[in-house]
Amino acid sequence: MDEMSRLARRMWHQLEPLHAVLYFSPEALQEAAALGYDVESRWPSYFAYRTAPLGRAGTRLATAACYSFSPATVAAHVPAVWTVAAPERVLEARLTAVDRTYRGLLGDLIAGPELREAAELARRAAEGVGVEGRALTAANLDLPWADEPHLVLWQAATVLREHRGDGHLAALLAAELDGCEALVSFAAIGAAPVESFAGRGWSAAEWDAARERLASRGLVDAGGQATERGRALRDQVERMTDELAAGPWRLLGQERTERLARLGGPLLGPIFEAGLLPMTSTLGIATVKAPD
Repeated sequence: MDEMSRLARRMWHQLEPLHAVLYFSPEALQEAAALGYDVESRWPSYFAYRTAPLGRAGTRLATAACYSFSPATVAAHVPAVWTVAAPERVLEARLTAVDRTYRGLLGDLIAGPELREAAELARRAAEGVGVEGRALTAANLDLPWADEPHLVLWQAATVLREHRGDGHLAALLAAELDGCEALVSFAAIGAAPVESFAGRGWSAAEWDAARERLASRGLVDAGGQATERGRALRDQVERMTDELAAGPWRLLGQERTERLARLGGPLLGPIFEAGLLPMTSTLGIATVKAPD
């Protein structure tokens, strides 16, 4: 792995929390409720907020974009979410939600020159992404940029996050791991407990069948733990994901990328201290090491 691929992973760790607060903040749920969504569960607003850039997405498109979710879970929400609010209204609501969330979390940092510079650098990186084969990336990049720096920062973090995510799906496909197998193999290396994936909606029978398929390939043992071959395959997935995510950081350059990382550091403290993000992430940010 080259230095820019390692830097791409570092920037993922840096930007993912800035993006992900949308799906967990009380303000985001309040905005979703105002649109008419049931917020007893976070999933109706999640699918609406995440897929709104794609327009009035149908079940198949949403399932393709949300690869590791059970198709039945996606179908339970999409396209029904568009009968509650049109994608255009959802996009307005999610920016309002981010604005309220960031103002509540970051306080005076919102108006600081450091955040403005971070937003400018992040936007430059986001505008340098390749969109080939990356539907969610392109859909988010097609949206007009907000005027306020903290919203620009969130939009850029979202584009870069989806750019990495779209590349990750390509890596999973190259490894011949379907949506459920991707999660089973991830849990098998200890990246996150099995129960952390319950929200993705796979049934126990589907999970067991995926584990059996992985066992037939020699990727997990009888106890569901990753074999040496299984760990090597997951390393391959992570390595390819990092490599496919490195493009915008190469264009931005190492010096400016590291500057963005330094500027963004102080923003993470208030987000983590607020306790909004789950302690155990199904992304495995805190547990998956970059392959050598």
